[in-house]
Amino acid sequence: MYDVAGVPAAPVVLVLGAQVSADGTPAPFLAARLGLAKELYDAGKARVVLVSGDHRRWEYDEPGAMRRWLVDRGVPAERVVQDHAGFDTYDSCVRASRIFGVRRVIVVTQAFHVERAVTLCRRVGLDAVGVGDESVSRFDRAWRWGNFRERLAAVKAVYDVWSRRDPVFLGPRESSVDDALSFGD
Repeated sequence: MYDVAGVPAAPVVLVLGAQVSADGTPAPFLAARLGLAKELYDAGKARVVLVSGDHRRWEYDEPGAMRRWLVDRGVPAERVVQDHAGFDTYDSCVRASRIFGVRRVIVVTQAFHVERAVTLCRRVGLDAVGVGDESVSRFDRAWRWGNFRERLAAVKAVYDVWSRRDPVFLGPRESSVDDALSFGD
């Protein structure tokens, strides 16, 4: 795990989704992840932000909320790509590689989640490093729950890697990351 200043540059930052409020506002854990992604983009550590999350129901749109948050804070819309089928960490990593053609990535999530996220990304063929947020540890109960949940999620991660399952929605290859990387060049 790296901090913003020390992480090696990569073409893409992959922001893993999390809860969005009913009004479309990212909850604190997700807003913290997005803040790190913006810092990485602003520092020139990455040229594209891939936001991956749940949009299984029309009224619930993590990637759309994530994109709005970033664009509202100055990240060019052309540099933010949405993955609407990142239903879990494994799906987000597989889709980044197989659907969006990403090869090198900085994964952004909470600190307790970085190790599993980077491991999953590497196991599916991505050259991945991670930056983890700890700012929301002030939400003690939620932070403790996240740490506990991470232990359970590690078991599922082993199964996902072992089984090499396809994501819930795989779909055809998309050029949107390639397009975003070439924007303005």
